[in-house]
Amino acid sequence: MAKIKGADRHTKRLRNMAKSSKQVVAALYSAGQDIEIDAEQSITEGAISGAGHVPSLPGQPPNADTRHLDTNIETSVVAQNPPTVHVTSHAPYSAALEYGTSKMAARPFMRPATEKNRKKVGQKVANAVRIAVRKG
Repeated sequence: MAKIKGADRHTKRLRNMAKSSKQVVAALYSAGQDIEIDAEQSITEGAISGAGHVPSLPGQPPNADTRHLDTNIETSVVAQNPPTVHVTSHAPYSAALEYGTSKMAARPFMRPATEKNRKKVGQKVANAVRIAVRKG
């Protein structure tokens, strides 16, 4: 059997690439958590539940009342290759609040949280890739 020159080096590099994918997923998940936390905080900040509840103004994040909206936002890894993470609001009325309806103006909470963290997401992923490439 013929021996392939440099096979060990290539095998090591492939293993490191698999590890780098895990690092990128971890960085994306961490960034997703940042978005989730900011969305939740925008909903609960200054909100009053129950009888004293005051609805938010159009264009502002919704004010928490029942806490169903903010407690149903989650970050999840949906794919390893390519690395994919979703931050999702599972409350049935999330889309109506985020985008508005014919009878109610939008009260976005996910898009502003995403925009607020856009630069941080890029930095976290870039750092994970940079570390993985150095190890490769």
